Amino acid sequence: MQTTNNYIEFKKQRELGEILSDSFAFIRNQFKPFFGTILKIVGPYILVMLISMGFYMYTIGDIFNLGMIGNTPNTLYSPIIMILAIVALMFSSIAAYVLAQGTVLHYIKSYINNQGSTNFDEIRQGVYRSFWSLIGLGILVGLSVMVGVFFCVIPGIYLAVPLSISFAILVFLKKDAMESYQYSFTLIKENWWITFATLFVVYIIVAIASYAFNLPSVIYIWIKMGVFSGEMDAESFNIFNDPIYLLLNILSTLVQFLMNIILLVATSMIFFNLNERKNFTGTFERIENLGKSSEE
Repeated sequence: MQTTNNYIEFKKQRELGEILSDSFAFIRNQFKPFFGTILKIVGPYILVMLISMGFYMYTIGDIFNLGMIGNTPNTLYSPIIMILAIVALMFSSIAAYVLAQGTVLHYIKSYINNQGSTNFDEIRQGVYRSFWSLIGLGILVGLSVMVGVFFCVIPGIYLAVPLSISFAILVFLKKDAMESYQYSFTLIKENWWITFATLFVVYIIVAIASYAFNLPSVIYIWIKMGVFSGEMDAESFNIFNDPIYLLLNILSTLVQFLMNIILLVATSMIFFNLNERKNFTGTFERIENLGKSSEE
């Protein structure tokens, strides 16, 4: 059991600014136990994902060598290796992202239930118990948004906003995938615009921070390709076999993955804000606790 100070109340109504400030405050106050829990549960899957990504990029470099430069003696490319790299990257990425989402949500749930303390075993059991439900919900959400984007971008955006809180509904309200999907539209009714604005601002913050960490790899590509010197070489266009570029790209991907945690925490704050506006759950709990304390 891990205990921390500066308890942040999730079950209350918040405006946009409060959602942002409290999301960052929660991450700052819980930084060590929070990310420690994420790495313990998701760490092995993140490692496999990063290795798979590096291997996948290296095979792309081999295709470039084989097709454009013709260095056939040293290439390791084969269709089977390419397929294995894609499959490994796909499954490891799905597992890592789903487990990360589950860990964030169950960490917050444990944090709330224990009034600022967290129980690692409780979090881990909850994550693995909800894994397939989160996978199923993710498929529903992904297909819905893709269909919306296919017909017109605006319907895709409209669907993405309420469905973004469906994962929090699944964990915090203990609903199944279909119920969480449906209830997200009920919960966000009359609050779509404020939810969209909050998600948009958080997304911009995360995107800018992620881009900042991606700059070293971009600059290295420019140097490698001779953009600054003006002496561009055809062979320099294949940077996928370059170990320095691969390392920078892998580190950038890791940072982007961890930065996505901010979005997950903010989404949880948004869910509790909407749930409080509709159901007053936290308000009733605080009134009940006041009654109990007065009787004592």
